Amino acid sequence: MAKPLRVGLAGVGTVGGALVRLLQRRREDLAARTGRDIAVVAVSALSRGECGPGLEQAAFYNDAKALAAEGDIDVFVEAIGGSDGPAYAGARVALSRGLPLVTSNKAMIAAHGLELAALAEANGASLSFEAAVGGGIPVIKTLREGLAGNDVRRVSGILNGTCNYILSRMESEGLPFDACLAEAQKLGYAEADPTFDIGGFDTAHKLAILASLAFGVKIDADAISVEGIQSITLADLAAADELGYRIKLLGVAERTAKGVEQRVHPTMVAKSEPLAQTMGVLNAVTIDADAIGSLTLVGPGAGGDATASAVAADICDIARGDVAPAFGRPIGALEDGERVPMQRHEGGYYVRMSVVDRPGSVAVFAKRMGERGISLEAIMQKRSDMSASASGFVPVVLITKATTEASIREALELALADGVVREKPQVIRIERA
Repeated sequence: MAKPLRVGLAGVGTVGGALVRLLQRRREDLAARTGRDIAVVAVSALSRGECGPGLEQAAFYNDAKALAAEGDIDVFVEAIGGSDGPAYAGARVALSRGLPLVTSNKAMIAAHGLELAALAEANGASLSFEAAVGGGIPVIKTLREGLAGNDVRRVSGILNGTCNYILSRMESEGLPFDACLAEAQKLGYAEADPTFDIGGFDTAHKLAILASLAFGVKIDADAISVEGIQSITLADLAAADELGYRIKLLGVAERTAKGVEQRVHPTMVAKSEPLAQTMGVLNAVTIDADAIGSLTLVGPGAGGDATASAVAADICDIARGDVAPAFGRPIGALEDGERVPMQRHEGGYYVRMSVVDRPGSVAVFAKRMGERGISLEAIMQKRSDMSASASGFVPVVLITKATTEASIREALELALADGVVREKPQVIRIERA
């Protein structure tokens, strides 16, 4: 058997601690699979006291950069988090030294992935980040290796368990957004400051990574149009249910004739689709390609054990010497993807608004839609909300046929100027297979 693979672990929190336990629990089987023993021989943390069982004999460093520079290790595993700071500093030092880097840090890969991959290539090292997207779902390996023979056209997915949990609870229990968010925080599914999750930014980081792997383009997180779920109401969920949809926060990356379109936003998805059936804290990614058609991967998107599973898979690849280019291609082969502004997106739309309760108001709005070349598929006017009716406004829901983002926004601005709509309408995109 080959000499043991010596792992240096930066960060012994939820993910790092779970990884140590997994490597200990599966030690014999991993050795059989890789042909060598795998052991954590050095760690970094703020204090020695943070290190749990199994790390008593490991060399200790109180700085990730020092571990990467001085540790007697074969691979550097970063489990600290954050796009910059100690995680980034340690990663750069490790790669400069020629050490393979394994990370679960999607923020760092989204911000510095290209730089780190170039540094890895220059020093004969490798960069692996299976755990950065989808937790325990092997979506990185699937795109980078499993589907190498395919022309991937589209990647879409539920990439944030916090948002999926909140929307699932709102639908199943009829609870408002704030109550479900508070529940998610109590259960540990959401941070004390949940903005990064519910605002869609976590999903955007992950989508930028998937788009690079899927289409062979450079990571461009700034090209992603991002909307969160804060505005979703029970009325929207009820209307979606009546129309045969569920509302999910989706990240969508698609190669079009105009370039690579990347967007994150609440979306109405047909209940028959696998993404619509993914509930709770689960994640799911659907890949559409020429040879395989449509493939959906579903599983736990976060949590110590699920993330450690993906980190361990990367470590095993390194132990076997079986490592692919970080983004499936050498850095020099990645293209500059042409950005597609959200205004050029085409699709169906759900529009909920409060319209002045007088004859002809809806007709005025429909006229504005027609002036922008927008065809309506359905109009639903409801008077069950007595307070709305008493105020002189009634709720109306419109479903459009395929149109552009720019057209729908222009029509809504005109309707507001006409005075037939009380406030900014709710707009949710509809994804049709």
